[in-house]
Amino acid sequence: MIIVMKTDASKKDKDEVLKRIKELGYKPHVIRGETRNVIGAIGDERGKAVLQALESLHGVENVVPILQPYKLASKEVKKESSLVRISDDVVIGGRQIVVMAGPCSVESEQQIIESALAVKKSGAHVLRGGAFKPRTSPYSFQGLEEDGLKLLAKARELTGLPFVTEVINPETADLVAEYADILQIGARNSQNFALLKKVGQLKKPVLLKRGMAMTIQEFLMSAEYIMSEGNQAVILCERGIRTFETATRNTLDLSAIPVLKHKTHLPVVIDPSHGTGDHHYVAPMCYAAVAAGADGLIVEVHPNPEQASSDGAQSLKPKKFDLMMAKLKLFAEAGERTL
Repeated sequence: MIIVMKTDASKKDKDEVLKRIKELGYKPHVIRGETRNVIGAIGDERGKAVLQALESLHGVENVVPILQPYKLASKEVKKESSLVRISDDVVIGGRQIVVMAGPCSVESEQQIIESALAVKKSGAHVLRGGAFKPRTSPYSFQGLEEDGLKLLAKARELTGLPFVTEVINPETADLVAEYADILQIGARNSQNFALLKKVGQLKKPVLLKRGMAMTIQEFLMSAEYIMSEGNQAVILCERGIRTFETATRNTLDLSAIPVLKHKTHLPVVIDPSHGTGDHHYVAPMCYAAVAAGADGLIVEVHPNPEQASSDGAQSLKPKKFDLMMAKLKLFAEAGERTL
């Protein structure tokens, strides 16, 4: 259920509602809107009728049942789009299309610094790079771990770019959160519920990638796991799903953008690098994603892709990324957005 507060409701009114929700055995979540606040009451569906009595409290406008299984992520709870603030200069979900760019994995100080300087120069807003890398093969490069986090922090200090990096298990989540500005949950961990709960408790922005065989509803239910722990700063990332097609690494589901925009207030980012697996297709998919209404992009860029420890085939060279960013401005302007 959601409890819609009146526009002139006082803090005392809100506190009384929160108190009563807890007394009834539910967990309250305050969602702040542009004109009024709503409070989500999350818990056992079977006894939710008792919450209807909250309509009698001062400051409450009405109590409305939430029909979708994903309660906090639903547009029933919040009509307007959510904004996720990463830094003073970077907000995802607003008029500006936020571009995150950098190598798949941090390999050396020279590589990550060179990458950060290049993507910054081309207009990227966030640096991406993996310190912990879950790989299909146990013999593949697994990342530099904390040393990689330190190098990402050094690149941030040098360029001013906040960075996003992947969290792969609950045990290292606190360590990653000490360094990172955005915690990424990869496709393989998108239904690792223990990890989703953990990052929900850390109160850092979370970039949640869609699993490779995940439906939209399952995707939003994973977001719900994070939000139910109190973290509302969730960014959804479509990165391609597995189909019978073999011409690309995955099938990038751009139709997910309008579907998600219709169903949820959370911002939507597109990963065309993992979505296609081929650097030739990355730029066209970026243009298409912006045209479809994406709030951001996460793109792999490497100074020497042919020597990359992972995902070199799908990484753009800095020069090609620079050309893409210049053309991307035209698509952003056509959609009444900025870059």
